[in-house]
Amino acid sequence: MSSAPSDRVAQSVALLRQAEARFAPRVCFACSFGAEDIVLLDLISKHADKISVFTLDTGRLFPETYALIDRCRDHFKLPIRVMFPDASEVETMVAEGGVNLFYHSLAARKRCCAVRKLGPLRRALADADAWVTGVRRQQAESRAEMEAEEEDTTFGLRKFNPLIEWAEEEVWDYIRAHDLPYNPLHDKFFPSIGCAPCTRAVTVGEDPRSGRWWWEQEGAVAECGLHLSE
Repeated sequence: MSSAPSDRVAQSVALLRQAEARFAPRVCFACSFGAEDIVLLDLISKHADKISVFTLDTGRLFPETYALIDRCRDHFKLPIRVMFPDASEVETMVAEGGVNLFYHSLAARKRCCAVRKLGPLRRALADADAWVTGVRRQQAESRAEMEAEEEDTTFGLRKFNPLIEWAEEEVWDYIRAHDLPYNPLHDKFFPSIGCAPCTRAVTVGEDPRSGRWWWEQEGAVAECGLHLSE
C-alpha cells in the first residue's frame, strides 16, 4: 500500500518538532477530526506529544464526529480537551435569531460561527504562544497564500501548518497505510466536515469546500473565521 512521500512526512515531522521545541508547553493543536487532522494526530502522538490537543464542540456536530473523538482518544492515547461555547451566548443568539439562524443571512451565519467556534477557540488559545492546524493550500482559494509557519495576526500567535503542501491523495495514502480511524462521512462524499446543518455531500467535480454553507451567495468566502487573518 502506498503512503505519503517520506520527504513530505519528514518535513511535517520536522515542523512539529520545531513547534514543540520552541513553544511547548504553550503550543496546541486545534483538531476538527477531518482527514488532515487524523494525520496530524498520528504524527503528534509519535513525534511531538508535548503539543496539546483540543477540539471545538459547537453542539451541532454530526454523530459520526462525536463517535470519532472517542475512537481517537483510544487509538492515539492523547488527551483531547473539548471546548464548548458559552451557554448564555448561545441562548441569547437562539432567542434573537432562532435555532437555525445561519440560513437567514451571511451576517447571521457569521454570528453563529463566532459564538460556537471563535469564542471557544479564543479561550483555548488564551494561554498559548503558538498553534498547529491541518490546513492545506489545495483546500480553498482563501488558503492558497498560507505558509508552513506564519504569524497569525487574528490571534497574535505563531501558527504552524505542517500539511500545507500535502495533496489530498497524500493525506489518504497516509491514513490507509497506517490504518488510522477516520470519519465515515468521508466515504459518503463529505470532503470537508463541519456542523451538521451547515455541511452536505459534494458531487464529482465540485470544489471540496462547496459542501460548506452551500446556500450562501456565490463569492462568499467559505470560512468560519478560524483561518482568516485580519
